Amino acid sequence: MNRWHKALVAASVGIAASAAFVVTPAKAESVNLVVDYRCTGGVAGTGAVTLRARVQIPTVIQVGGTLNLAWQVEYTGTPRFKSPDYFTAGAAVSLVGNVKLEGAWNGVLEPRGSEEQGALQPGVRLEVPEGISSFAHLTQQGVLKLSPQGMSVDFVPPAGEVTVNDDELDRVRYPTGTWTHDGPTRVEYGDWLRDVHTAGARGDTARISFLGTGFEYVGRRMPDVSKVRVIVDDDDSAVVDPTKNSDGTPTNATQGNVSLWERKDLDYGPHTVTIRNLDDKPIHLDAFKIHTREMIDPPTLHRSTCVITNNPGAVEVTVRGATPTGTPTVSPTPTGSPTVTPTTTGTPTSTSTPTTTAPHQGTVPGGGVVTGSARPATTRTATVTATPTTTRSKAQVAKTPKGGVDTGEAPEPRSAGSYGLIAGGSLLLMGSATGGLLLRRRRATHAGGAS
Repeated sequence: MNRWHKALVAASVGIAASAAFVVTPAKAESVNLVVDYRCTGGVAGTGAVTLRARVQIPTVIQVGGTLNLAWQVEYTGTPRFKSPDYFTAGAAVSLVGNVKLEGAWNGVLEPRGSEEQGALQPGVRLEVPEGISSFAHLTQQGVLKLSPQGMSVDFVPPAGEVTVNDDELDRVRYPTGTWTHDGPTRVEYGDWLRDVHTAGARGDTARISFLGTGFEYVGRRMPDVSKVRVIVDDDDSAVVDPTKNSDGTPTNATQGNVSLWERKDLDYGPHTVTIRNLDDKPIHLDAFKIHTREMIDPPTLHRSTCVITNNPGAVEVTVRGATPTGTPTVSPTPTGSPTVTPTTTGTPTSTSTPTTTAPHQGTVPGGGVVTGSARPATTRTATVTATPTTTRSKAQVAKTPKGGVDTGEAPEPRSAGSYGLIAGGSLLLMGSATGGLLLRRRRATHAGGAS
């Protein structure tokens, strides 16, 4: 074994001993609240839907840190939120919670979450988001109290258009008259899905009810057919003449899948469109196109309101500030070496300057605002004049000063880990000394022996 290997072994022993005393910091403190809700109205239907939310809240945060609230939401009981109508994939269920803040800050946090849905039909179960979250950036110390409040559930329909064929009898109704279903029709007519419904007497009607913001009546443009009245809810002012082209000239061909009348300026909500034959000639219904424009805010029509049914209580959160910095530490110097000892002259002066921090205001997702007012703080500044003198003496420190250099970070609290590190360092020094002794004995042996 060469001398370098022995030295490495000795150092490794010391390092391993030091590592054995390192203490892993404890995890941040937090509590879990269980909040039960009862939701009514909107997509909850005529009954009530129950939800349970589990909220994880940290109870201690450093100044400059972020207050994060993590929510897990699930159904409880049998009833579920249900789709209010037919929708293509892309609708969403949105949850908005409410947490009241009091104490050092006053305001509201609004945790939010959304879950996209697949294609829907009336009465189909809606999926709720499993998790929602909120956060607030805290810039000053204090104590605040968090109290969960109510919650709202919104249904956001997908934007776009949906074509409803004339033979979808669960959506298109034929309440009066004798209607015949023709199909498959000739390819050159171009009918939607190659079929139409036809009625030939005055007063024959067809109807569709839907949720949306607009529609198109799709039929045939051709010679010798009846005029059609289009009734939108209670507005019966629209009359269509399918025998004319869009420019008002008479048509001489049969064209299927033509948008004969449309409205796209309706408020979002339930609407009914009826077409009525005005003459004793045929009219044709090929399809309806239902339109829903994109909405910035969810429609309140489907909103369900949730109230808390248990007593989850409130949680106090402490926002800690940095520990005040102390005096500079003094390091002892080996005996006999020249040292420069600062000698203070004069009397330290202390000035007190009141400083007031502006009121705390933080914006959180969903428009929630956290506000608070800071209390005046007094800053004390010490002025010391030092005169260096050179001496040759043994360094003596009666008492190690507390605190540390002003780095902007608070000194670490006392813990058993500090003593562990000191013990580890001592073992490292002992291991190094042992390694040196082994090297000296080896060298003496090669030189002819040693005691």
